[in-house]
Formats: sequence, structure tokens, C-alpha cells
Amino acid sequence: MTEPAVVSPVTGAGGIAPRPKERRTGDWAKAFAPRNLADTLLAGYLPILLALLIIVLPLAWMILSSFKPPSEILTLNPTLLPQEPTLDNYAAVAERVPLLTVLRNSVIVTAVGASIKVLLAVTTAYALVFIRVRGANLIFLGILVALMVPPEVSMLPNYLTISSLGGRNTLWGIILPGLGTAFGTFLLRQHFKALPREIFEAAELDGAGHLRKLFQIAVPVSVPAIATVALVTIVNEWNNFLWPLIIIDSPDKMTLPVGLNLLQSIESQTGSYGILMAGAVMVIVPVLVIFAALQRYVVAGLTQGAVK
Repeated sequence: MTEPAVVSPVTGAGGIAPRPKERRTGDWAKAFAPRNLADTLLAGYLPILLALLIIVLPLAWMILSSFKPPSEILTLNPTLLPQEPTLDNYAAVAERVPLLTVLRNSVIVTAVGASIKVLLAVTTAYALVFIRVRGANLIFLGILVALMVPPEVSMLPNYLTISSLGGRNTLWGIILPGLGTAFGTFLLRQHFKALPREIFEAAELDGAGHLRKLFQIAVPVSVPAIATVALVTIVNEWNNFLWPLIIIDSPDKMTLPVGLNLLQSIESQTGSYGILMAGAVMVIVPVLVIFAALQRYVVAGLTQGAVK
């Protein structure tokens, strides 16, 4: 007697798995079926469209307006695209602000500060997970408390400390107070706890020390999580405004966001919106480029360990 054929729920009839293109076609067909069309539009495309309008449209308007002359901005019939594109707004920013100097300062502060922050986050998270430290849970509790404290609370103590050390109007005075990153340590600790302990135990049997296990095992398998921490840290360092504004008086040591604050004197002038838009573009575009380079790691880094 012939036994009935068993159809696998994964491979389908005949034991042949559907091709990726066939699966995508089937998913599209199901999504746009008459009974699912309303759910697809209301729960899928409508939120995406609203997010694009809220986020992308003002950003696009800012970038395009930076290339418009004043007559195209202050008009009763505005247009999205510039009719006579010009770089005069960027030239005006360069005249009012020591652009190369503040840009160099921002690059130095961001590169040095973000690198040290990520390194400290990686090593601290590894120590909390893989090294037996007395009171590790209390240390981690202190890190969680640091996440809940607004950074403005520490402005006055940091200012007094850095000033007493001679750090006013210096780049290291900007970098030093923010080297500890509670968010990075918290995220990487949770990620390291999800890594299989057997790998590290096997490496320890082979004679590997903590540095070797950290840089040859933990770091390579944690690239998405580390890239996520690096992206958040770089964005925060680049956009940091309040602390550099407090600790820096000299234009030669200002970072880009603080240096562009010198444009505030033209805010009341007619036709100055294009100049202000050009200054905002100079701050935002480098961060967008970095985000575009690292964005594929963000979702993977934030969701690793969420599903067993």
C-alpha cells in the first residue's frame, strides 16, 4: 500500500523550496489582494508616506532653499526647485564664519571623542559580562542611573573641573567630560550577554587571555552592535552644541555647530534665510553621509539578541 505523500510546510509539494523571487511575488500578491488591500494601505504605506512628508520634505526644502537667491525665497509664489541656482549663500557663510577652522575642530572632536567612547564602551561591557568583578551588578545599576540623568545637570561641575585643569578654549576640554557613554555600555553589555559562552570557554582552554577573546572573538561577531554605538556616538559628538558653547570663547576653537551660531546676527535681516539654510546644510550633510554608510548595521545591532 502506497503511503500518502507528506507535504513539507517549508519546502512545499515535492520537497522543492520556492525560489526567493517566487516568495516575493506571492507576498506582493497577498498584500494587494482585495481583502488585504485596506490593511496594506492603512498599516503600511500610509504611515510611510506620512513619515516621508514630516521628515523628508522639510529637509529637502532646506537643502533646495540653500541654493536659492533671496528673491526666490521671499516671494508670494514659492517653487520647490530653485529657478536660478546659486552658491552665494555658502559663500556668505564662509565670509562670516572661519569655516575651515571650525570644520577641522569638529572633525577632530568627533573622531577622537567617538573613538575613545566606543573603545571604552566595548571594554567596559566586556568586563561586566566576562570578567568576575565584585559588585558588577551595582556598577551596572550606576550605569543605568547615568542614563536617566540629564546631561545638563553635570554642566556646572564639569565646567568648574575643566576650568581648574586649564581646559577652557581647548579641544580636549570639549572631549574629556563626555568620554563615558552609558548608552553604549548598556547596549553592548546586553549584546555580549547573548553571545554563546561556549566559544569563550573553548578559547580559554586554548590559552587565550581576555584581550585576545575580546578583539578576536567578541568584537568580530559584534560588528553590527558596535557600529550602532559608533553611529549614535558620532552623531551626538558632531551635533553637540551646549557644552562647546559654554567651554569655548575663542572662534579658533569653536566646533561647527557653535561656529555657525555666529550667523545669528543676520537672522533679522531680510533675505537671510538662504544663508541660514546653507549653514544648517553644512551641519547636517556630513551626519547624513555617515548614517547612510552605517544604516544597514543599525537595525541588526539594535535587534540582535531580541529573538532566541
